[in-house]
Amino acid sequence: MNSSIDTSTLEEVMQKSWGKMTLEQLLTSLIILVACLVAVKLIMALARRLTGKSKMDDRVRRYILGGVKAMLYVVTILIVAQSLGIPVTSLIALVSVFGLAVSLAIQDVLSNVAGGMVILFSKPFSLGDYIETTDGEGDVVEISLTHTKLDTYGGQRVMLPNKAVVAGKIINYSARGIRRVDHTITASYDDSTEAVRSACLRAVSRTPHVRPDPAPAVVLTAYKDSAIEYHVRFWADIAYFWDAYNTSLEEIRRCFAEDGVTMTYNHLNVHIMDRTTTEEK
Repeated sequence: MNSSIDTSTLEEVMQKSWGKMTLEQLLTSLIILVACLVAVKLIMALARRLTGKSKMDDRVRRYILGGVKAMLYVVTILIVAQSLGIPVTSLIALVSVFGLAVSLAIQDVLSNVAGGMVILFSKPFSLGDYIETTDGEGDVVEISLTHTKLDTYGGQRVMLPNKAVVAGKIINYSARGIRRVDHTITASYDDSTEAVRSACLRAVSRTPHVRPDPAPAVVLTAYKDSAIEYHVRFWADIAYFWDAYNTSLEEIRRCFAEDGVTMTYNHLNVHIMDRTTTEEK
């Protein structure tokens, strides 16, 4: 008897505070909430297992799981609200208006997030790669949903918006693991091509970390006003690129001096003819 009195009293309180809601309806909604939470845990466990078996990047995996979890919670809220008699249509409309307002306010942020997802899925570069973009270049130290962080050789930390990164050109110097060194060298017209080529190839052979395949090459590329232009090309591992680049320049200068090859600079040769001597002849 006491139990029935207490139940009826509680229902009267519920009707006064929640309108037509009854204790039975509240208990039903509570059971539905618990069932939905259990279902969310089961679905998330299955999603973690499926994504864990794939070759998906860990950061992409975390973002996908977070999005799935948020969506499941939204569905849970709607189901429970429907069981409580709350008009779900009005709630969805309210959420849509709120979402539209937020999306307009953070439009740039959402564009960067979309760019971050493109980078994470397409993988034009990875952590540790040396890249060049429209807005800067350096070693990739972090890829987030909104920014890509680069460390330059000058010791600077550059944060690039992902929207700008994916919209422009991306050059990845680390993708193949090797990189070509290309020097432009000038020599005098008085020096033979064979002598210049021999000096340059000897300089490359003295340079550490030069890859034998593809073989180094020295080619004549242009006839300038005061010199002949040559290109010295060879390949080095990406980790030793700058060491090979700088050392080879020093060795080329040294070999030119040893062989007597003139490393020219822009100049003008003036030839003066004696008219008197020419007329007598």
